[in-house]
Amino acid sequence: MDLPTFEKSPIGSNPLGEGNFVKNAACIIIGDEVLNGKTRDSNSNYFAKWCFNLGIDLGRIEVIPDDVGDIVEAAKRLTSKYDLVITSGGIGPTPDDITYESIAKAFDAEPLKYHDETLRRMEENLKARRRDAGQGEVTEDMITARKRMALFPGRDAEIIFPTTQLWVPVVRMHGRLCILPGIPRLFEALLDGLEPYVPIDPNRPRPYRLLIHTKKPESNISPFLVELTDKCKPEDIKVGSYPNFGEGVDVSLIGTNLDRLKELAEEVEKRVDGKLVAQGKIGEASSRKD
Repeated sequence: MDLPTFEKSPIGSNPLGEGNFVKNAACIIIGDEVLNGKTRDSNSNYFAKWCFNLGIDLGRIEVIPDDVGDIVEAAKRLTSKYDLVITSGGIGPTPDDITYESIAKAFDAEPLKYHDETLRRMEENLKARRRDAGQGEVTEDMITARKRMALFPGRDAEIIFPTTQLWVPVVRMHGRLCILPGIPRLFEALLDGLEPYVPIDPNRPRPYRLLIHTKKPESNISPFLVELTDKCKPEDIKVGSYPNFGEGVDVSLIGTNLDRLKELAEEVEKRVDGKLVAQGKIGEASSRKD
């Protein structure tokens, strides 16, 4: 299918104000279908990896129903605590897609207004799809339903088109809450495209991560991991353990002082009878040695 391409939005000034950067983040997954088990959420996992690779501390992931009150409460609370909040879900053409109206209510940005450029891109995309698929007549009800996806908060909404392939924008409120669709393919493409629009300190130290693999079960090395975690806290070094069922455990060390991490890795190797299998800066390729 030969679909149209679009221009990306220009990268504007820092939405958090000059000199301010995104250090932490939260994620709101919106949808009854996630809570009742009909749909498996993968977007929060993708966002967690995205944050990890950029050196952003993801502090919270919440799954909430398609309820205006719940969305308003979560949006207000999390944007008061975190530099970046991503929502996923609830922006389709059906009546239960209430994210835009809920966010508008949360930020006193009612009533909703149609966004002309989004409508134009939507129509261009639909024309190409109808032409290639040979679709039949489109009714007024269908058009009205689709237009709901271009009905955004009426004030203080920044409309960002972060990719050339999708007509769907990211709507950012108050410089820190970004509204994304729940469909994983769209969520992932828009999130990846959003990176240049998120103010991240270019001079921030990017942490290193070292992985030590041991064949011992996690229960056997748990007392040592408790001891190691307590020792590393004052040095701002994070310790993690990740079982590979039937194949032992990976012990993770994350911090900015590579020499100190290497010292600790040697200690871990001795204490758990393990082997250093990977090391590198977070967000950069590092291959395992095992």
